[in-house]
Amino acid sequence: MNQQQIKQLETELWASADNLRANSKLTAAEYKDPVLGLILLRYAQNRYEQAKITIEASLPVTPRGKVKLTKEHFLAAGAMLVPELSQYDYLANLPEGVGICEALNTAMRLIEEEYTDLAGILPKNYQEMDPDLLRELIRVFNKDAVKNLTGDVFGRIYEYFLMKFSMSGAGAQEGGEFFTPPSLVQLIVNLIQPDHGIIHDPACGSGGMFVQTGHFIEEHGGKSVNEAIKCYGTELKSNNTKLAKMNLAIHGIEGKVIESNSFYTDPHDLVGKCDFVMANPPFNVNKVDKDKDYVKTDPRLFKDVGIPKADNGNYLWIQYFYHYLNATGRAGFVMASSATDAGNTEKAIRQKLIATGAVDCIVSVGNNFFYTRSLPCHVWFLDRGKREQNRDKILMIDARNTFRKVTTTINDYSPGQLLTFSAIMNAYRGDLLAIDKANEQLQAQAIEQAANLAEAVNGLRQQCADSIANNSALDFSAAQAELAQPLSVNKPSPEGQIRQERIWSREERPQGSGQDSEETLGWVRGSTNKQQSQFKPPHPNLLPAGEGAESLDYAACHDLVNTFENPVASLSGLLEAYKTQLDAAKKALDKKDSAAKKQLDEQGKLLRELTAAITVYQNQYGKSQVGEPLHDYKQALKDWHHLLENFPDGHYADVEGLCKIVDLAEVAENDYSLTPGRYVGYSIQVDEDFDYRKRLGEIRAELAVLNQEANNLNDLIQEIIL
Repeated sequence: MNQQQIKQLETELWASADNLRANSKLTAAEYKDPVLGLILLRYAQNRYEQAKITIEASLPVTPRGKVKLTKEHFLAAGAMLVPELSQYDYLANLPEGVGICEALNTAMRLIEEEYTDLAGILPKNYQEMDPDLLRELIRVFNKDAVKNLTGDVFGRIYEYFLMKFSMSGAGAQEGGEFFTPPSLVQLIVNLIQPDHGIIHDPACGSGGMFVQTGHFIEEHGGKSVNEAIKCYGTELKSNNTKLAKMNLAIHGIEGKVIESNSFYTDPHDLVGKCDFVMANPPFNVNKVDKDKDYVKTDPRLFKDVGIPKADNGNYLWIQYFYHYLNATGRAGFVMASSATDAGNTEKAIRQKLIATGAVDCIVSVGNNFFYTRSLPCHVWFLDRGKREQNRDKILMIDARNTFRKVTTTINDYSPGQLLTFSAIMNAYRGDLLAIDKANEQLQAQAIEQAANLAEAVNGLRQQCADSIANNSALDFSAAQAELAQPLSVNKPSPEGQIRQERIWSREERPQGSGQDSEETLGWVRGSTNKQQSQFKPPHPNLLPAGEGAESLDYAACHDLVNTFENPVASLSGLLEAYKTQLDAAKKALDKKDSAAKKQLDEQGKLLRELTAAITVYQNQYGKSQVGEPLHDYKQALKDWHHLLENFPDGHYADVEGLCKIVDLAEVAENDYSLTPGRYVGYSIQVDEDFDYRKRLGEIRAELAVLNQEANNLNDLIQEIIL
């Protein structure tokens, strides 16, 4: 199942489940846990069925027959031996007269009895739901497309439902506490690169940081997730703790999550032991009892200035994250924007933290990234194992003007924007080739998206061509000739990508040169014959060699946009001409010729089917909504263009309005402020896809209406007074 199919399935499942809730009396908060429990149950059944086939094939045959399957066999295969009464198929096939609510409660209870790590976390309140609603909901997750899903896709569906529940305000403010927007989690994970050791989140919510870390490790190869890392989470709210444990279970990640208050406890005893710390703690928490003995002697605070006078917990959290790290540990966390410039004792703590040299990077994030709040924030990065060249430096990134609009009230980061941030960070850490590699990745992504779009367009063209070929009454030779010319875009070949990786490998660099060597940089650039200023791709061998192969640079990829937009108009025109000729043929038809009438009726049916197909294409590839392939392609091109524009020489340089590497002396001159906007300057960002002239006209029209309404209201008031 490709990415687009997964997106479509996520959307369909959510729409079905949400429609059922909308027709019930349940709130989103009441609905959330039972639905997520069903997803876990469906996942457990899928893993059970898939593992059973593998296990049975590997078991030896004894004189008494095959060895009996045990719980241990399934655990070794990363699955659960699901009790019969807990199996999804059993529940889906229950007769109408059997109580489905009690059956689900029993199913959850049996799993908890068998697997103590899940004890107390599965929902067992299905009696509060309408039985008919439950049966329909079970059918939603019992479709054939869902039955064949693997664990990783189920993890995505679980995360998608968490996100949608958060966007719907499930649990009011809690929505912002149990779920951190995926793009902020990805930003943190991409920049601290947690690939080994102890991972800690002392405000873990639903465990999203751990899940994204698992994705990062899988994408970068090496050890399995559970071999590479050990996850430890602390969460204040019991419901969120359950969500986190379910999230880890459904992703197959081993971890220990404890329900506790991080302000007064350190339940995992991890001070100085963590390789990575990630968190999105609640902002501006007041009424923390600083007179408690534990707080006064907390080893997670600086001894001389550790307890801030301000009545919020921001600078308690910041100190926790620093002190949890070992000598080479890294941290990434979301923090209220006010913290970068806070004064008094908070400034003293910030100054102390800056003096350690561990503050690595600060990223300004704009409004509308959170689903239940619109406030801006900052993402802080600490690194106690900084390379020596960066000990007195901090990377400042102002990303307030970098975002992708999801809806009118929600923004996020596109994959290309996240890749650019990672390239900036890697370049700051000393990888002189980081920008070059990001350029190549953006090129490869754009070409792959273009190839996928071409495949979709060609499928629609073929459908039209097949219909025309079946028509014997009308002459469509011209249309057939046009449709016979398929679009062609070459995807990057595996061989080309292997060669690319080899070019970047240390083994082929000049002898004795390191990552930071200018000699290395010159060698690689010379070997690849790079012509960045003309938007030429740095490695032509990214694309397969052979007849017809084409190396697509930025300009060529940009020109393809029209190629994908034009087929809609072209095919619509063909169908309109088809309809005109069909109508004319019907009028001229001899009413006694039943065979000809039948043929024309069949052609009319084909016409309606083709028109429907065109509509589907327009919905999928013609609208400007995030998540649709053509819009994604345009976004990828925009991100690629911004990288080339900001770093035309292929290596890092400070960019006004985006990024700057500052030294600690400059920070001291700015009163120890960690607000990136103070340092990077300001650059006007223009959205190339936004019609400013049209919007200005709309605003003026709206203003005229409001002025007229104000005048009418004023006249009414005068009449009443007089």
